[in-house]
Amino acid sequence: MPSQVIAVANQKGGVGKTTTTVNLAACLAAMGQRVLLIDLDPQANATSGLGLPKTEGGSAYRALLGEEPLAERIKATGCERLELLPSELDLCGADVELPRVENHLQRLALVLEPVRRDEGRDLILIDCPPSLGILTLNAFAAADYVLVPLQCEYFALEGITMMKRLLDQLRASGTNPKLQLLGVLMTMFDIRTRLSQQVVSEVREHFTEAVFDTVIPRSTRLAEAPSFGKPIIQYDPYGAGAAAYEVLAQEVLARLGRTPAEAH
Repeated sequence: MPSQVIAVANQKGGVGKTTTTVNLAACLAAMGQRVLLIDLDPQANATSGLGLPKTEGGSAYRALLGEEPLAERIKATGCERLELLPSELDLCGADVELPRVENHLQRLALVLEPVRRDEGRDLILIDCPPSLGILTLNAFAAADYVLVPLQCEYFALEGITMMKRLLDQLRASGTNPKLQLLGVLMTMFDIRTRLSQQVVSEVREHFTEAVFDTVIPRSTRLAEAPSFGKPIIQYDPYGAGAAAYEVLAQEVLARLGRTPAEAH
């Protein structure tokens, strides 16, 4: 069975997108899933967040242009069962180069196919750039699901409405008819503020069962972990952030029809 592919995306920066990709991937791997994280963001925060260097020529860029197999760039990480396809600054060139290539929105889907069919992996998570540019659209064209992290702030609903419209367009245009919204994840929740609580209840009212039950708290330890090159379950395994991402991983597996008992 091919790996299931989840793109983690929000057109706005600073919403906990990379934090979610890294920590969800690590928790899924800890639950026995064989996970590949693809860092598709030229800022390469997921790469450094897992303690790997940003190496020149180490990203998916050449593979997207058809110059080499994607699998050549996959690296092991400090987490068992978690691999990483790193990013680095050369991915910025994709915005200029990819539109000149045939089937430019399908490049990632094309080069990811052999990796998906490799039976050594269960799940592939893609950390998208904080924009709806060509790299994010490639991720959406290659993915089965999109997970949208949403910060508990005033304009949260606006962001998810725009994202949902884009997913509908990609399905309707035939770019990716099978693409589904896996769920909306509320992040940076501060229990002390009325705003956080209002935003969560408003988003739940509009998007009902699409919103994950798990809410990710605002946490200093979550913010610190990337500078140590570790996911939160290694950096602060007994803290509130680790607990939240472990529960989220269980919810994600349930939505995908998988169980932690399918460990290898």
